[in-house]
Amino acid sequence: MTELSESQDDPFALHLAALVVLDDRGTVVGWSRRAQELLGHPDTAVIGRPAFEVLVDPRDLPAVTEAAAKCRRAGGWFGVLTLRHRDGQLVELGLRAHELSRGGRGREWFLAGALAGDVLEWQRDRAVLDGLYRQCPIGLVIHGPDQRILRVNRAIERFSGVPAADFRGMSTGRMLLSDDARKAVDRVRQVMQTGRPLVYSEQFVRLEQDPARERVALVSSFRMEDPSGRVLGVAEMIEDITDRHRAQRRLALLDQVGSRIGTTLDVAETARELAEVMVPHLADHASVDLLQAVTRGEEPTRAVAGPVVRLGTCSVGAQQPGPPHPEGEPVQFGPDTPQAGCLAEGRPVLEPVLPPDWVAAAGRQGAQAPDLGAHSLIVVPLAARGLVLGVMTLWRSRRPDAFETDDLTLAQELGSRAAVAIDNARRFTQQQQTAFTLQSSLLPRAVPDQSAVEVALRYLPASAGPGLGGDWFDVIPLSGARVALVVGDVVGRGIHAAATMGRLRTAVHTLASLDLEPDEVLSRLDDLVNLLAVEQEAVGERPVGEQVVGATCLYAVYDPVSGRCSVARAGHPPPVVTAPDGQVALLDLPAGPPLGLGGLPFEARDIELAEGSLLCLYTNGIIGERHIDADVGLTKLCAALARPAGALERTCQAVVDALVPSRPSDDVVLLIARTRVLPPDSVASWRLPPEPASAGRARALASAKLSEWGLEHLAFTTELIASELVTNVYRYAGGPVTLRLIREQCLVCEVSDTSHTSPHLRRARTTDEGGRGLFLVAQMTERWGTRYTREGKTVWTEQPLTGTPV
Repeated sequence: MTELSESQDDPFALHLAALVVLDDRGTVVGWSRRAQELLGHPDTAVIGRPAFEVLVDPRDLPAVTEAAAKCRRAGGWFGVLTLRHRDGQLVELGLRAHELSRGGRGREWFLAGALAGDVLEWQRDRAVLDGLYRQCPIGLVIHGPDQRILRVNRAIERFSGVPAADFRGMSTGRMLLSDDARKAVDRVRQVMQTGRPLVYSEQFVRLEQDPARERVALVSSFRMEDPSGRVLGVAEMIEDITDRHRAQRRLALLDQVGSRIGTTLDVAETARELAEVMVPHLADHASVDLLQAVTRGEEPTRAVAGPVVRLGTCSVGAQQPGPPHPEGEPVQFGPDTPQAGCLAEGRPVLEPVLPPDWVAAAGRQGAQAPDLGAHSLIVVPLAARGLVLGVMTLWRSRRPDAFETDDLTLAQELGSRAAVAIDNARRFTQQQQTAFTLQSSLLPRAVPDQSAVEVALRYLPASAGPGLGGDWFDVIPLSGARVALVVGDVVGRGIHAAATMGRLRTAVHTLASLDLEPDEVLSRLDDLVNLLAVEQEAVGERPVGEQVVGATCLYAVYDPVSGRCSVARAGHPPPVVTAPDGQVALLDLPAGPPLGLGGLPFEARDIELAEGSLLCLYTNGIIGERHIDADVGLTKLCAALARPAGALERTCQAVVDALVPSRPSDDVVLLIARTRVLPPDSVASWRLPPEPASAGRARALASAKLSEWGLEHLAFTTELIASELVTNVYRYAGGPVTLRLIREQCLVCEVSDTSHTSPHLRRARTTDEGGRGLFLVAQMTERWGTRYTREGKTVWTEQPLTGTPV
């Protein structure tokens, strides 16, 4: 025996319904206690009396009579009647009347009644329940305690394509694929055991009869109990949200494309980002192939030719049957492949279902499928500004559903957005390459051979940021075996910074040829920068990126004869000096304003450098990385220079390894010079009086020294040079004369005096008695010039040691 509990909501429950029995003549023969409560008549007052007489108001008699007639004809009746209470009030009751047979002794009528309001409310609840089963668009599944389906509504029938009657007695998840069925069974069991409802639980649903179609359902589950708390099963409300889910997924994918693609101005990285976004949200495998011209930053043409390069791939992990195409390698597509057609025509290709032999055919044409199980394909062009940059190929193999038209539309939209990012990256690459080419052409190709210092340097262009910087360096041989060491940094990036750097470097070379002091060089350079800025302002060139202002520079001149170094800086970090014993110190120099700002003067400082000292010049890229404090960077730089390696190149590399990251965000220039001192026997100097006899004395001294050095073949030209220069002193200048010969990579002859009068080279006329001295000097030397000092000037010449120039 199964005992059931009555619902408090059922108005015809035994404890809520008024029960009355009438004989065939309408006489009351049975009366319940609930009837007495609702109508006020005790059983002794109504049993044996006609019901019409006791319970019906005369005004309602016609309606009651009509209802009784219908009941007799139909054998029962259900409706609302107005009956009279014992106190005279009228009470509306909902009545159910059923015919009872007395076995040949006539008929009796069994009536069950309840308040009309309760009955009508119950009717509405029944209508709602009936609507859930017959008309509701949301699916309803009732599971029994044994996890078998008791009933489903018509929405489930439409959702599954299976008649509702066929579900009765079916085990939960019976019609789903194994993975989905297991999730459905676990969900029902969890709700039934815990009693906690699940609201809006999302589940992917694939039916056994249609495994290729994946649906998405929104499931809400709750446990059913009778009034006594006995578990009757689990009810589930199931809503098919496949279309809505796909729309949300597409919107989310569009949002991801906007936030993830184009995070860097790198063509290859952007292509990889695009492929990674596609998998697994839209496809199981994705590849992005770009034209080789695009990868090089070049402008693509409408006449597509040549192979493409695979720059982005992503997969769910399936193995590729054919030869793989590694990222960065060229890919050749056959003329009949969808990719080739898409590149040529710029039109997308949708293959919802691939034929069985397509994989083998595509492999022969150079478009290998990434998975033997690939069954659906999309190829879309990556086009920007009307030009095709490449193609994106999408495959499905693990996901059973094929690509649809909506998927193609989404892929096109994603490809269009990504193409803009790729084109921006391409244009940036083009600008980078242009700036790099310009900068490379403006920087020195090699360090000139000279005797003053041994040089090791590193130039590392920035690998990130909006473009190359304007850092530069130079090693400039000067007269008298001296050398100028220059390091500079132009504020800004890109082509304009590189062009500005070229202007400044050319100006430095020009000023260095004048043999000016370091502070004077910086002053002239500052005037030049100001002049260029004024010219730009005059023609309205005001963009910050094009302003030729905001540069720093450090200029040092080292003399290997005296071992003295003169240094000045314009807003640049100070150099680091390492003594031969390993002691490191920052050179204390007046900072000076950056070039182009004007205001404060530049000051130079002279220091003595022992032979073998290291003079380190650098730009902010060494110490000014964003993640490094400048003071910390200087400390690390000094620490790296305190342990100099035997070879200068190893010392230079050790500094780079200690301070420069693998991908520097700013240009890096590091120049380390190890000082040399010319031996005393390679320099000869004499003081001569300003008189005519000094010319002969100079010839004799020069000839004797050249014989000592084994340079007798240079004696004639050197005697002539020394004689002419000394003669010019006592004719046009005055004061004592200093003659100096230096033997290094060339023979240097210098004549110094206390005058600042500049000698001029001129071509004498045939009738002139003089004026041919400097002309002869220029013809017999490789180089000559004049440098000015605080005490006067020096006229110098250089001759190659192998002989006089022709």
